[in-house]
Amino acid sequence: MLKKVVENALNKQIAMEEFAARSYLSLAVWADHESYEGAAKYLYLQNQEEIGHMRKIIQFVLDAGGKPEITTYQEPLPQPKSYKDLFKIGLEHEKAVTKSIHKIAELAWKEKDMATFNFIQWFIEEQVEEEDQFQTVLAKLDIIEKHGGSLYMLDRELGMRGAK
Repeated sequence: MLKKVVENALNKQIAMEEFAARSYLSLAVWADHESYEGAAKYLYLQNQEEIGHMRKIIQFVLDAGGKPEITTYQEPLPQPKSYKDLFKIGLEHEKAVTKSIHKIAELAWKEKDMATFNFIQWFIEEQVEEEDQFQTVLAKLDIIEKHGGSLYMLDRELGMRGAK
C-alpha cells in the first residue's frame, strides 16, 4: 500500500505528464502551422509518449493500492518564437520533469517504499534519453548556424557508414 505522501507525489507527476502531453501537442500544432513538418511529427510523437508516461504512473498507483487523480498542472508551455526556440522550450521542460522524477525517487527512498523506488528507475533512465534528444537537435542546429547545411549533411552521411 502506498503511503499518502508518495501517492501525492505520484499524483503530482501524473498532472505533470498530462501537462507535458498538452504542451507538446501545443508545440506540435505551432510547428505544423509554421510548415515544420518534421518537427511537428516529432512533437506529436512526444505528445503520445507523455500520455503513455501518464498512463504508466496511473496504472502503478492503482496496482499499489492508491487512488490516481487527474488534475491540471498549469497552462501549456509558451509558444516558441523560432524553430530553435521550439527545442529550447522542450529541453527546459524535460529538465523540470527530470527534477520532479528525482524528487519522487528521493522521497520513495526516504519513505522506504522500494516498490515506488524501483518503479521510478525506468523514468530516471527515460529522462536521460528525453533530455539527450532535445540537446542533440539543438547541437545540430548550432552546426547548421555556424557552418551551414553542407557540413551537417556531410556529417550525417558519415554517420550512415555501415548502414547500407
